[in-house]
Parts: sequence; C-alpha cells; structure tokens
Amino acid sequence: MSKDPSIPVNKTFVVVSLVLAAALIVGVLAGAKVYFNRVALQPVSMPELPSPAAGSPECTSLIDALPDEILGHRRARLAEPAPAGAAAWQSSSHERITLRCGVDMPLQYNEYTPTFEAGGAQWMRIDDPVTGSDLSTWYTTDRSPVLAVTADRQAVGGDPVAQLNAGALPRSEHDPAPAPLSQLAAGPAADGTYCGDLQEALPDSIAEGYNRVSSEEGAIVWQAEGKEPIVVRCNVAHPENYQPGLQLYQINGVTWFEDTQLSPSPGASTWFALGRDAVVAAHLPQGEGNAAVTALSEAIEASLPARQAQSE
Repeated sequence: MSKDPSIPVNKTFVVVSLVLAAALIVGVLAGAKVYFNRVALQPVSMPELPSPAAGSPECTSLIDALPDEILGHRRARLAEPAPAGAAAWQSSSHERITLRCGVDMPLQYNEYTPTFEAGGAQWMRIDDPVTGSDLSTWYTTDRSPVLAVTADRQAVGGDPVAQLNAGALPRSEHDPAPAPLSQLAAGPAADGTYCGDLQEALPDSIAEGYNRVSSEEGAIVWQAEGKEPIVVRCNVAHPENYQPGLQLYQINGVTWFEDTQLSPSPGASTWFALGRDAVVAAHLPQGEGNAAVTALSEAIEASLPARQAQSE
C-alpha cells in the first residue's frame, strides 16, 4: 500500500523510534560485553595431570614471572584446587591459553620431529588429530623442567609461545625417542634390489602439509608442522605380529597389514606392504593414513614387482 502524501509525517514519532532503536543496540552490545567480561574473569579449571616437576623451584619462578597478557588475552585465576606449575590466560571459554610446567616429554618426540625457536627456547608442536580442530600443544625440547602450552590457534590469534620467557629455564637437551621403524630388522639382502626404484617413485608430498626431507639409513621421511612424521622403510623383515587369517587391506593392487602394536605414539600405526619383492613398512600417524597409504600404494605398484609375477 502506498503512503498518501497528503498525510503529514509525525517527526517526533520517527525521532523517538530511532532513539529507542539506538538504545536497544547499545543495550545489547553492553550486555554482550558484560557477559564476555564475566566469562573472561571466571576462574579456569585445570585438572591434575602427570607433572613430576611442577612443584620445582624452577617452575615456581617461571609461573611468578609470566606476563599478565598474551596475544591480548588476560591472565586468569585458576579454580581451586589449582594444580602446581599451571597458569592460564583467557578472553572467553574458547579464547584460552593454558600452561603447565614440569610435564613429561611426549611420546611423539623422536629423531624426526621438527622443532623451532621461540622465546629463547626450542619447541615442538603437536596438533589435535581431530579433523577441523585447531587445538595445539607446544612443548619445550631443550629446557628442564619441560613446558607445555595448549591453545586453539585460530581462537587465540596465533602462536602464544613466543611471548613466554621459556629461555629462563635451565637448558637441558632431552633425548628423543628412537626414529619410527628403526627397531625393525632388515629383510633379505636380495629383497633390496628394487628399493632404489621405490625411493624415486615416492612423491615429494605424501599427504596434506607433508613434505619429503632428507632420508637416513634407508628411511624416507616426510614432515609437517604440528604432526608426527611419516616414515617409510624398504626391505624390512616380515612383520612378526602377522599371522595367517588376520585382516588385510587391498589398496590399488597392494596388500597391506596394519600393525597397531609396534608404534609407541598414541594413535599411530605401522603398515606393511606384503607380497612384493621387498617388504615395505610405513609409520603413519593418526588421521593421515588414508591419503598416505594411497600414495604409497601407487608408488609400490609402479616400482616393486609382486612376488608371483617375478617367479613366472
């Protein structure tokens, strides 16, 4: 319906309506600010976790010297009973950074784990393997006691460890765990014939974010920031845990046996390509198996003859 131009507009009504609308917007924004401020000021609950050196003088000194703000998030109080050697910063329940001092080195720290320097210390990063999660935990690798910092990178706006003075802790080089697959015995010498062809056939990138790095002692390694390395060895002994009748996977013409008992890392497994001129072993972290094993199968199919075909 069109408005009759002969009917005068009530300007007072229009002005009052605009004022009320603006007041409503201001009220909503103010209420939201009060709500989020309350959340930010609420104590952070941190459960007790294995932290054998949390009560050490080094951890106490570090906790006392931590900054009041990291990446724009304010230092938060810890809910009682507060664990020793812990601290937190938050702006909301999602925008939160937690720190623990005196923890054990994670099982994922091995000879192939990439590290970086920040805040005067060396760090490694472990991402949550859950798809779509940006939650990460950073560990110092050259300090004692060990620091662990956890945050959602997307929510907090970056890498929080650069603003921590972890270099104030005593330097201590921690021995990494043995390289994945290094415990496997070598296969028969004759089986090494085609391993050079396999190395050439393997791609530079085997899964999203994973890039090939220099190999040592016959192992081919791919690294990705925040993730366990993917490692492949050609010409290893037949898997000890395999028995006839166990489940096998056929992928692009390659028969695989998955051994979940060999890897000490949580969620990682060891895959063996069987029925070829050489047995190939692959260390695959949780969440990376599908893409990596498909790429490996293509390279194996192209470079390693099947035993049956070779004997004909």
